[in-house]
Amino acid sequence: QVQLVESGGGLVQAGGSLRLSCAASGGTFSTYIMGWFRQAPGKEREFVASIWPSGSTTYYPDSVKGRFTISRDNGKNTVYLQMNSLKLEDTAVYSCAARQWFHSEFNYWGQGTQVTVSS
Repeated sequence: QVQLVESGGGLVQAGGSLRLSCAASGGTFSTYIMGWFRQAPGKEREFVASIWPSGSTTYYPDSVKGRFTISRDNGKNTVYLQMNSLKLEDTAVYSCAARQWFHSEFNYWGQGTQVTVSS
């Protein structure tokens, strides 16, 4: 129902910053809970951040808390992930995801964008 396209990935040095964007189309963006996930080679997908439809509530795992910030602009149908103080272990494919409140898991996914952190 909703299509998601990520952008903004790239190569950055450890300690640097990067902002990812996810543009949504084909759905009512302002009604979706949005999230970011990442997956490194050989590892399972990891939850990175989520944000409620209004943007009033956000969640982060300890691995990124204090360094990453999720935000959204419902007028632009876009969700962002600001990544600061990047570490080598942040290297992964980052994917945007969406779900409605009555779904227990995210069921719409973008194609992903590569983030590589170098030393």
